[in-house]
Amino acid sequence: MSEIATSTKTILPNSWGGEMRALLTIGIPMALAQLVQFSPYVADTLMIGRIGPEEIAAAAIGSVLYFLLWMLAMGPIAAVTPLVSQALGRNKNERRDVRRTVRMSVWTCFLLFPFVVALLLMTEPIMILAGQDPQVAALAQSYVLVLAPGLPFTLAVMSFRNFLAAIERTMVPFLLIASSALVNIALNWVLIFGNLGAPELGLIGAGIASSIACVYSFFVFVIYIKWDRRARDFDLFSNLWKPDWERMRGLLTLGWPISVTVIFEGMLFNAGVLIAGAVGVIEQGGFQIALNVASLAFMMPYGLSMAGSVRIGLARGAENKLAERRAATTTILASVLAIGIFALPVALTPEWVASLYFNMDSAETRPVFDYVVIFLPLAAGFMFFDAVQVAANQLLRGLADVKWPMIITGISYWAVGFPIAYATALYTDIGAKGIWYGLTAGLIAAFIGLGIRLWLQLRGPNPPETAP
Repeated sequence: MSEIATSTKTILPNSWGGEMRALLTIGIPMALAQLVQFSPYVADTLMIGRIGPEEIAAAAIGSVLYFLLWMLAMGPIAAVTPLVSQALGRNKNERRDVRRTVRMSVWTCFLLFPFVVALLLMTEPIMILAGQDPQVAALAQSYVLVLAPGLPFTLAVMSFRNFLAAIERTMVPFLLIASSALVNIALNWVLIFGNLGAPELGLIGAGIASSIACVYSFFVFVIYIKWDRRARDFDLFSNLWKPDWERMRGLLTLGWPISVTVIFEGMLFNAGVLIAGAVGVIEQGGFQIALNVASLAFMMPYGLSMAGSVRIGLARGAENKLAERRAATTTILASVLAIGIFALPVALTPEWVASLYFNMDSAETRPVFDYVVIFLPLAAGFMFFDAVQVAANQLLRGLADVKWPMIITGISYWAVGFPIAYATALYTDIGAKGIWYGLTAGLIAAFIGLGIRLWLQLRGPNPPETAP
């Protein structure tokens, strides 16, 4: 990417082709990193699926609370992108402001840990209160408690990745994430099934493996940041133990609407898991696996849209309106094309995709397999709307526009999506398929609302562009 500064501001490409190249330069490694980072969850589901339906259901409902905490912490982490990219857009030589932002976001990750443990200790009674099977709820609590120690480390890694993306360091982070995923999968094989002389821990082994891999990932990122010439120049770990409450307030101010937005979306899908559990354990297992496939597909447009957030943040910091529009358009186009790579095979070959998750010789898991085959084409249907809404949401986040997206997603998912999912699944003959109809309706509403909001943000006069 050629961005030549004649002043302290960053000057961005002045052509559509140049902007697309700039987006893909950082976006493809980020998308692949998201895909690879999610792969341990797929591996967990693939391996747990070979144990039994109760373990699949326990992993599903345990993940509801675990990812609720993850979503609560996402705001201050996601706020790193607009704060760092806009700071560098205004002044490409800025260092202190960037360092303050990253340092306090890492502080936030670890300060949240006591609250994480306190809530996860209540997993079993919460899930029983929500109508889940008591035996499954007890297993879910054991699972999330061994997952918990890795959470602050994986959040800190996300903060590091947002910083590195803003300074155009994405390829090595992708390789580091890939190495972490391999560590996780290898430990799964050892601890779930008791290979290499280890005890056979089943679902608990999957949680332990994930936590160890998160800690490993954190430390390899610290080593890389201290080694890379460009990243080292920011001296992120200088005065690491010194609090900066003013910057933390800034992160929380910008971050809390992002957290609420992420919760609105994420908890709709988690609510789908609980609704499926109210229908039946078999339906819940099938829903969890189909959702796992959809979530894997989501990682590609999500990674590209994160890159788009960096690009549009640089443009906003440089006060370049035309560059903002190019960043928005190329991000949405790339995200839609990326989701198509997954959506079409899922829609056309659901039996083959579902077979990857099961031991096909087991009669016990065959009913779950049948539901997955039914659910996958429905999941493929909403993927395109999901790609556009996440791109619009991330682009607005890069512009530091966070409150209206929070309102739009709240209405879309909980005034539109949830009532349809709940009513059709539990009070009609449609059954568990109705959950997917509700999810699709919510995503379509968000796609429309966020698209309009983004268009309104990008209106305005065009500033004179400086030719590179």
